[in-house]
Amino acid sequence: MSNKLRISLIATAVLMSSSAISALPTGYPADYQKVVDAATKEGKVVIYSTTDTKAAGPLIQGFEAAYPGIKVEYNDMNSTELYNRFISEQASGGTSGDVVWSSSMDTALKLAADYAQEYKSPEQGQLPKWAVWQDKAYGTTYEPVVFIYNKRLIPASDVPDSHAALAKLIASQTDKFSKKITTYDIEKSGLGFMLSVQDFKADPNYFKTLADVAKGGLSVQSSTGTMMERVSSGENLIGFNILGSYAEARAKTDPSLGISYPKDYTLVLSRVSFISQQATNSNAAKLWLNYVLSEKGQSILANQSDIPSIRNDIEGKNDIDGMTKMLGTALKPIPVDETLLEYLQQKKRLDYIKQWREAASK
Repeated sequence: MSNKLRISLIATAVLMSSSAISALPTGYPADYQKVVDAATKEGKVVIYSTTDTKAAGPLIQGFEAAYPGIKVEYNDMNSTELYNRFISEQASGGTSGDVVWSSSMDTALKLAADYAQEYKSPEQGQLPKWAVWQDKAYGTTYEPVVFIYNKRLIPASDVPDSHAALAKLIASQTDKFSKKITTYDIEKSGLGFMLSVQDFKADPNYFKTLADVAKGGLSVQSSTGTMMERVSSGENLIGFNILGSYAEARAKTDPSLGISYPKDYTLVLSRVSFISQQATNSNAAKLWLNYVLSEKGQSILANQSDIPSIRNDIEGKNDIDGMTKMLGTALKPIPVDETLLEYLQQKKRLDYIKQWREAASK
């Protein structure tokens, strides 16, 4: 090999190396390129998620464009299925998800407590302190929980703007609302159970409020999509404890679906994500988690998937700042911490479900 050729090859290698380093996100560790290289060798990342594939699509496309050597294997399931499947696979030692990403914050934190690897994301400083648990579990979104209603069948003057107003409306027109109110089946939906418990913690009169809302009977479901479909069609008239992100996305193309943000308190859900201790594709999992939390990933969630961002530096109104300007002190974020685990204790959970059933059937 000639000296001229050798010098040319060395210069090219140096140029490629410096280009790779300069391409790293600002503030990331100097050796992050090693993670990128190792992740590219792994070639894929396996995600277990409750986020609808359609909503996650733009994020997946953005990630694969940023890391063309890594494919996303995305598994969309409901919260209870995800929880049971992940535990079963961990117990059997079989292949499983590299990353868990769940809207059922309590069961996700329980999984994280037992199975998450510790990893301090370089994006951590951009998140609220309540959204990070022990450098293991991360809140990734900022999603108000709302009421939905059928705009054709509910007069604007009747639209409830608080939990008390919802209860008063239904109690005053029990014939009209008989079996026309929908919410989560808290026995089948981990998300539904968690939101109910958070309502109980936020409202000292929760079970009385629930009893008034349930006058005439509730129509309970295990998915947001089913509830929105029923309200849109008129089969049900009002739904409560609905993920505002999904409702806002549907309302853009569905003139029958109305949304009300309760002004007494608005629970804010944050989808919890963590990397498994047993992740087969651990490096790719780190890239995915960091991408989801990054300004780029959060911008995609906020502006393409209609899922509000956990950050406050995203263009547009669909982030913490935008939500705060709209709802102010009514916002009640659910923290990613041990308080989520309290009602997962078997006896406490069963006692709570029994109490909920009694209130919901009065």
